[in-house]
Amino acid sequence: MPNPLREWKRWLFLALVLGLVALGLAGRHVYQVATSPMALAEKGILEVPEGAGYNRVIQRLADKGWVNPGDILALKVLGRVLGVTAQIHAGEYRLSPQTKPLGLLNQLVSGDVIMHSLTLPEGRTVRDFLTRLRESESLATQDLPDGPEDQELVALLGLAERGHDSAEGWFFPETYRFSRGRRAKSILTQAHERMRSVLEKEWGNRAEDLPLDDAYQALILASIVEKETAAPSERALIAGVFVNRLRQGMRLQTDPTVIYGLGNAFDGNLQHQDLRRPTPYNTYTQTGLPPTPIANPGRAAIRAACQPADTDYRYFVSSGDGSHVFSETLAEHNRAVQRFQLGGQ
Repeated sequence: MPNPLREWKRWLFLALVLGLVALGLAGRHVYQVATSPMALAEKGILEVPEGAGYNRVIQRLADKGWVNPGDILALKVLGRVLGVTAQIHAGEYRLSPQTKPLGLLNQLVSGDVIMHSLTLPEGRTVRDFLTRLRESESLATQDLPDGPEDQELVALLGLAERGHDSAEGWFFPETYRFSRGRRAKSILTQAHERMRSVLEKEWGNRAEDLPLDDAYQALILASIVEKETAAPSERALIAGVFVNRLRQGMRLQTDPTVIYGLGNAFDGNLQHQDLRRPTPYNTYTQTGLPPTPIANPGRAAIRAACQPADTDYRYFVSSGDGSHVFSETLAEHNRAVQRFQLGGQ
């Protein structure tokens, strides 16, 4: 008479053997799929949107024809077995005909994305920076502020807490790198933190007895220096001229501040009547520094404002070749103006 217990054990053993065989075959299939090149005829770019899950990425590969639809399950199993399905990064990934799913998975987890770059030049205004950000097709720009006085921007940077109502001058000019889809606003916060760091360091190394109350006034002065000259050899001298004027209670009388105050009313041609317009930025009618920076200065201009040249110059005029002629007295300055601005007339 058959022994039911013995028969049950036999079937259990057989089921285990078949299960192990099936598991081994499945594992072999997953391994083959993971280590075989994908079906790319040429180089391609895989874009992983912000918030996209691993399964969505696999489906996108299938939709592009880069993996066989029959291999989708194997790739999903691969991700789960390795425990990395929740660790992928958004961005663009460069693939080649030799790329294997396992290699791509390593790229997704390490965040080895294609990097884009955008340069915020020295001496430009916040509005200029915002325009550049909006023109970038690689950034998410839908939530950018309107301008330097935008209250959301001021709040985002914590400027109101520090007594400022404008973000002008608070972004460090530099080339910033980012992956596709990054929020443009995050570039602004990064540039702001960079500016705070640079300004703090340069202000900490400032010369003694400057006629500046704090680092913010140094930033304002630096923005004027930045707009007045791009010549490295002149920045400290021009800063020295303005420092001398501040010490003696003289008006700064610098055209770039007037232009900033005119805003959209400036048509590219500064006229004599503009120098009499009563704006807070008109340093021909107002004594002292303007209320905010007039641009975003670079490190060299900030350093010049914090460490101006020790000079007796109080005047300068453009020589017409990009450099300036400096004078100690008004009489010398008037002669320089006659020569270089009025053609000797």
